[in-house]
Amino acid sequence: MTDSPDRADRRTALRAAAGLAGTAGLPAVAGCLGGDGDDGDPGGEDGSDGDDAPADDGADVAYAVETVAEGFENPWGLAFLPGDGRLLVTERPGRFSLVDPADGAIETVAGAPEVFVAGQGGLLDVAVHPDYPDDARVYLTYSATAEDGPAGGGADGATTHVGAGRLSLDGADGPALSGFEAIRVVEPFRDTDIHFGSRATFGPDGALFVTVGDRRDTDFGPDHVSQDRSNELGATLRLTPDGDAHPDNPFVDEPAASDAVYSYGHRNPQAMAVRSETGAVWQCEHGEEDGDEINVVERGGNYGWPIASEACRYGTDDPLAPGHGERDDVVAPVHYWPCGSGGFPPSGAVFYDGDAFPEWRGDLFAGTLAAQYLGRFTVEGAGAADADVTERDPLLADRGWRVRALAVEPGTGRLYVAVDDADAPVVRIAPD
Repeated sequence: MTDSPDRADRRTALRAAAGLAGTAGLPAVAGCLGGDGDDGDPGGEDGSDGDDAPADDGADVAYAVETVAEGFENPWGLAFLPGDGRLLVTERPGRFSLVDPADGAIETVAGAPEVFVAGQGGLLDVAVHPDYPDDARVYLTYSATAEDGPAGGGADGATTHVGAGRLSLDGADGPALSGFEAIRVVEPFRDTDIHFGSRATFGPDGALFVTVGDRRDTDFGPDHVSQDRSNELGATLRLTPDGDAHPDNPFVDEPAASDAVYSYGHRNPQAMAVRSETGAVWQCEHGEEDGDEINVVERGGNYGWPIASEACRYGTDDPLAPGHGERDDVVAPVHYWPCGSGGFPPSGAVFYDGDAFPEWRGDLFAGTLAAQYLGRFTVEGAGAADADVTERDPLLADRGWRVRALAVEPGTGRLYVAVDDADAPVVRIAPD
């Protein structure tokens, strides 16, 4: 179904996936932005990304794709160690690794938690304390059952956990997390194995932001868990580095609300990044069928799921809910893929701020899973009401790779990409 002009305003991007009929990548292969192909998904419609799109200074950037390390099983999170240069990598089945980008050497980091590995669950994201190495804490998000966590068997099912431990690099037995413990256990537990959310990033004020999915609640109405601020599902949490609710969160004075909730009305955000120009937190989240979104996260904002959505019901062309533009009590996405567009199932995002590709500075990069490419988006303006987002030509569109996680290497500005597969590489995009 096509969005009407009332629903597809100037902030709305209607462009679907492009160019995905390639082969697996060689250790270093040159590339260049430009050109579309066919990934077998329905094509999108050109809206604000068409003839009226702003000029693109980053359109003709040559780059090489280099293999950094191989043999990862469904890698999920990437984080560089400041001042060290090595890369932390999580793998969903539970391995936590330290990778040397210079030679691809991989060391297992001891001390990672026991995780619930099923469906979309397992060991998920990783974030490093902003004062590292003075504060050596490393944070992991993961799914765990009550039996494996602080709940101690008092609840059924599994839920998203946030844990932290201190990273030691000079032990005789190799790198290790010491004193690792869960610092936040999301309530309630649910007996499903999907929609854990689980992206984690520190904001400019030192607060830890964590996304939590709706755990596939299919009660698509006002009583949905994502619209219920008394629980922490379908929400963005804002925590102190110790895992407590941040004291100036928006609902701390509401007795019936969870004081950890910063924003709500989310379905399953799996990409999050801070835009350094403004300090704002941005997210990409999965829609139902299509309806994927890019959002600027505002304090106390209701992002609509499922009472407002641009998606359709699975297997149909029927809108799941009124569009965001039809309600005045929700925050609309700055960019979305409407029903029938083919969608952009997202995972992993960064705002590029490196020196390797000056033409890309300030651009948002986001991975997509089913569409199998790396998206690049130019951004003008700021805030949920005023940001204009334009999707540009895809990167890595000839590889057939599900793009799971991204990181920019400090110093060099090379862009690192974790590929989601059972035997997957971590690669980097470098100047050609």
